This record gives sequence, C-alpha cells and structure tokens, in this order.
Amino acid sequence: MPIPFYCITLLILAAEFVNGWTDAPNAIATVVATKALKPKTAVALAVVGNILGAFYGQAVAKTIGTEIVHPAAINLVTLGAALVGIVVWATAASWFGIPTSESHALLAGLAGAGLATAGPAALLLSGWKKVFLGLVISVLFGAAGGFGLVWVLKFFCMDWSQTKKNRIFNTLQVIAASGMAFSHGSNDGQKFIGLFTLTMVLSGCLPVFQVQPWVVLLCSMVMGAGTSIGGWRIIEKVGTKMVKLEPDQGLAAQTAAAVSILFASSLGVPLSTTHTITTAIMGAGTTRGWSAVNWRVAKELVLAWFFTFPVCGLIGYLTAWVLTRFF
Repeated sequence: MPIPFYCITLLILAAEFVNGWTDAPNAIATVVATKALKPKTAVALAVVGNILGAFYGQAVAKTIGTEIVHPAAINLVTLGAALVGIVVWATAASWFGIPTSESHALLAGLAGAGLATAGPAALLLSGWKKVFLGLVISVLFGAAGGFGLVWVLKFFCMDWSQTKKNRIFNTLQVIAASGMAFSHGSNDGQKFIGLFTLTMVLSGCLPVFQVQPWVVLLCSMVMGAGTSIGGWRIIEKVGTKMVKLEPDQGLAAQTAAAVSILFASSLGVPLSTTHTITTAIMGAGTTRGWSAVNWRVAKELVLAWFFTFPVCGLIGYLTAWVLTRFF
C-alpha cells in the first residue's frame, strides 16, 4: 500500500512550519537584542520578509529536489522518513532554545533515507559539492564578514557621538533585518518548496520538476505562520546570551549574513542560515575581545550543529527502513 500523497505534503508543511518557528527567529535576533525594534514588530517584519524571500528564484529548490539524492532513488517513503527526522530534531532542540539547522537536518534526513532505500549510489556528488560550498560560505563568510564590517563601521563613524551612532545604526539595522529575513526565505523557504514539488512529481501530479507559484505561496505562508510564534528562547540565546551586541555589531552581523545567504541562493547552494547568522554574530562580537563572546553558549550551538547530521541521518535511515516494511 503506497503512502498517501497528502500525508507527505502535510509532513512537508509541518517541517516548513517548524522551520519558521525555530530557524527564522535567527533573522531578527540581533535587531531585538539591540532594541532597534520591539519583539512583536520584529516578528511581523520576519514574517513578511520570509514570505517575499521564498519567491526569490528557484535555484535552491531545484538543488534540493534533483541534486542531493538521485531522483530515481527517491520515493514517498524516502521523503516521509527525511521529514520525520527534521520535525523530531528541530522540535526537541527548540525546547532548549537551541537553534538547529533545518537545512542540515533536511540534507541528512534525505541522505539517510536514500541510503536505506537505494544504497550509496543514491547520493549525487554534484549536489553534495554545493552542500560543502554552503558550509564554507556560512562559516567563513559569516564570521569574516561580521568581524570586518564592524571595523569598517568604526572607521567611518569614529567622530560621531554615541547618540548619533545608536540612532543611525538602529535605523540601518531595521533595513538589514529585512534583508536577513528575505534572504532566509530565499534559501530555507526554497528547500521545502523543492520537496513539495518533488512530491508532486513522484505522485504523478506533475510530469516534470517545475515549481508552481501556488506551492511557493502555500509554503511561504506556512513558514510565516511558524515565524509568528516567535521562537523567543532562540532569539534570547542567539541575540543576548551568546554576545551582548552593540548597534554597530548587530548591523554588521545582519548585513554579513544577509549578503552571504543571498549569494548562496543565487548559486543554488543550500546553506545553513542558522550557521551564517550565528557565526556572523560571533565574528562581530570578537571585535570587542575574545571574552565578549559567551563561548559556553557558542559551544552548545556548535554541538547541536555537529550532531544534526548523524542524528537526522540515523532517524531518516531507520524511519525509511521501517516504512519500507509496511508500504
């Protein structure tokens, strides 16, 4: 008996909702931490930005749908198993206020499920090269960009009063936060749009992989609904507990992350938006000295990132192995 199409689409929407709930709050963590925006206003900004960003191209959606696991090796069992891993892992981590990478959870889940149903040949090298490139962009570009931009801002505003700095930087932070929310939708939102489209192809609803506008709208709205919940524990941990950000540091971190993510999206590279913004915050924070960063909190985040691939890969593998016995 095949797994019904609607079961998989509901799982995809659930994963997209969890993504908006646990990952999208990273986009507004700094703007809330520096008090440039009130929390509810920042959440509304993130919702709108994520929805609009999901309409930015289709390159990431195509990478997820056609280049990570060989399309011939994917069936609805594979997709369902991968999605179970995302929802379980992200929900458990959010309980502790730890921002996880839904991107890596999705990739690991797909890999694990693909290995269970079709073996190592199911994995496509071309797509995984992009995943590795995403790691480089998120970690190096995020950290270096956050660090460098703070010094650029200090150079150009060295003669300004603190009041003037705060006023101008807080205004610019709102613009940067909008860009960060948009960039999050352009990358993370596209990943689940790609899965939804792939599900339609596997179910015979579409003859070829071609993203439909109504799918983009549906997935972006669900992600926006998840974002509206707030993810306050994650905002607090990333925006205040890890680094006590000043307005110039918040602006630098948001700008570096947004540019890095949009660059990756334009190349069709699926990267972790969580990694990008948190490393950018760390980079910006270290401009005030190594001790300005709470490395205990940073260690928690890094450990969560480290365990995402093996845990979600294992959940995907075991779930797929079990489902193939019933479907």
